[in-house]
Amino acid sequence: MSPHRLSIAGLAHSDVCAVLRLSGELDRASEKFFMDTLAVAVDAGRRHIVLDVTALTFCDSRGLNCLLALHWLLRRRAGALMLAGVGRRLAALLEHSGSTALFSSHTSVGQALRSLPEPARPHWPPPADRSSDEGVSRP
Repeated sequence: MSPHRLSIAGLAHSDVCAVLRLSGELDRASEKFFMDTLAVAVDAGRRHIVLDVTALTFCDSRGLNCLLALHWLLRRRAGALMLAGVGRRLAALLEHSGSTALFSSHTSVGQALRSLPEPARPHWPPPADRSSDEGVSRP
């Protein structure tokens, strides 16, 4: 059994971009797993990361710190962190913390990917029979 209630699934990737789906809770119990998993994607050369957060059920200040750290790291690598499907609770956390302007927020993964240059975009939606989990671990 996983010590935390967060799962991260790789949905698609290109040489410089990864699309990942977060499900569950991003908090103190899952921050190391989150940072270790995203470090794998960044170390693989992904400097643009789209996080589909539609299935993220909880995010506290520790989870926000994870998002901020990833944002900072990707900016230093001339990349971007994009959030897709931000729900009411996460939107409120971003607003109350003054972090809204830091994150590129989109209604869908497709919309987020359209903000990138064509050569950087992974194929979206991904083919159903192709595994996209390269450079991403699961709990």
